[in-house]
Amino acid sequence: MNNKNTNDMRSLILEYIWLDGKMNLRSKYKTIKIQDNDLNIDQWSYDGLYTYQYETDDSEVILNPVAFYNNPFFEKGQSLLVLCDTFYERNTKFIPTSTNRRIIAREILLKKKELDPWFEMEQEYFMMCNEYTHLSSTPLFFKNPKQPKEQGDYYCGVGNQNIVMRSLAEKHYLHCLTAGINISGINAEIAPNQWKFKIGQTIGIAAGDELILARYILMKLSEQFGVDISFKPKPLQNPWNSSSLNVFFSTTESREENGITKLNTYIENLTNKHKEHMAIYGDNSEKLPSKSYKSDTPNLNISIPNKVTRERKGYIQDNRPVSDADPYIVIGKLFDTCCISID
Repeated sequence: MNNKNTNDMRSLILEYIWLDGKMNLRSKYKTIKIQDNDLNIDQWSYDGLYTYQYETDDSEVILNPVAFYNNPFFEKGQSLLVLCDTFYERNTKFIPTSTNRRIIAREILLKKKELDPWFEMEQEYFMMCNEYTHLSSTPLFFKNPKQPKEQGDYYCGVGNQNIVMRSLAEKHYLHCLTAGINISGINAEIAPNQWKFKIGQTIGIAAGDELILARYILMKLSEQFGVDISFKPKPLQNPWNSSSLNVFFSTTESREENGITKLNTYIENLTNKHKEHMAIYGDNSEKLPSKSYKSDTPNLNISIPNKVTRERKGYIQDNRPVSDADPYIVIGKLFDTCCISID
């Protein structure tokens, strides 16, 4: 390579991000040289021995880039977040790892891509005491963690007596926007230091990608604030609120005039396969009960919002997934049941 070309090239930091064998987020960095914004992001690898993905003597796992976004932790144009799915290479074949459900969801969503599925996802989470601090015996990161007041004033609350660490939630909001993630809002939730952010409207597989990256940005920001982030559905025992991953779903046919007829069909399909969904939506055993829709199934937790009923078109809301559910499993199963595998 001649000196002229070398001088014209600039460095770009790539932050590769993936899910390990226990659905934990992992990352590592490397620098590449680019010229004239000619970007080529290559596959990379890591040692699955240390990520719960060790299967044979060959512990190498392949990182396959699937989406990239601006990296809000660096100056603009200096770095990219690179979301990857993961594979083993065996006898020249690439085999998805057990937690690579993205590839399955993508195949499902492409079966009827003309339906143009839209998703919004509301991710609830808790800000917690760091487990290695002197407060680790209490789960709440609050002024008086041993005696927080009862639920009531925290939801969309304002004031020092109700809200702690708003700055973390707001910084996460801004970082997601800087990254180019479709984050559409945040608010404090029902329990102390419980928050929610909303991703979408986002089309197809990108909904899962952007939720995973938003989780990653939140986890990484927590390092700066010295708190732990919990996506567990029930990190605090009753009477404290549980956490969900509420999903809003629509298609071209449900968004058209009188699309409510399709929405009613979707709900009937979901009712018929309620147990199948619950088996993959996460542990709902401790979630608070809520009203069912058109079904004797307890805690079905699917609805058509009032606005949609009035306009007779739009979307359904599925509140059954718990907060740490795999978004790829959720959106793939939802689309499959509503639009493809119809008995």
